[in-house]
Amino acid sequence: MKRDPYKNSVKFYDTFIGPATIVLRKIVLKMNLPKKGMRVLEVGCGTGLNLKLYQEAECKIHGIDLSPSMVNAASKKLDEKADIRVGDASLMPYQDNSFDLVVAMFTLHEMPGSIRLPVINEMARVMKMDGHLLLVDFHPGPVRFPKGWLYKVVIFFIEMSAGREHFRNYRNFIANKGLPPLIETNNLHIEKKKIVGNGNLALFLVSEAYQNR
Repeated sequence: MKRDPYKNSVKFYDTFIGPATIVLRKIVLKMNLPKKGMRVLEVGCGTGLNLKLYQEAECKIHGIDLSPSMVNAASKKLDEKADIRVGDASLMPYQDNSFDLVVAMFTLHEMPGSIRLPVINEMARVMKMDGHLLLVDFHPGPVRFPKGWLYKVVIFFIEMSAGREHFRNYRNFIANKGLPPLIETNNLHIEKKKIVGNGNLALFLVSEAYQNR
C-alpha cells in the first residue's frame, strides 16, 4: 500500500483544522440542508468532521478515504452505524444511484490532475438520479484586496508545507481554474454557487444536467 501521508499529522488534524473551518462547515450544511434518513457519502472524509454533522442530523453516513489513519480516526469519532472505508475514490465500491448527497471538501485539489475527472465521474455515478454533489475547494479568484491576498498567501504556505507532491497538485488545480472546468467537463449542472474567503474558496451544489433540461 502507498505510504500514508497523514500517519503523523492525523492526531493534530481536529485541533487545528476543525476550529479553522467551523464557519465553512456551517455554510456547507446550508447549501443542501440535511434531512433525516438521507444517504450521504463523503469522498476524502478525513477524520469525519463533516460526517459527524450529518450524523447528528440523522442521516445515513458513508465515508471513503485513501488514508488508513484518517479512516481510523473517523471510525472512532462516529457511531457503529457509519460505513467508513479505506478506498480509491476513482474506483468506489458502491452501486450506481446510491446516495442523495456526495460531498468532497478540499479533496480534489490534493489529487493529480489525471485523477480528478474520473473521481467526479465516480461521484456522479453513485449519486441518485435526483441527488446532488457538493464540491468545496480552493478557488483561483479574483481575490479581494487586502484580506483576500492575505488568505491566499496563508493558503499557499499551508499547501507548500504539506509536501512536494501535495503542493504540485494544488498548483496544478489552481492553474487549471479549480472546480468550474471539472464540473463543466462532466456535464453537470450548477444549482448553487457560493464564493467565500474573499475569493479564495468556492462551494458548488451540482446535479445531473438532464434534470434541468
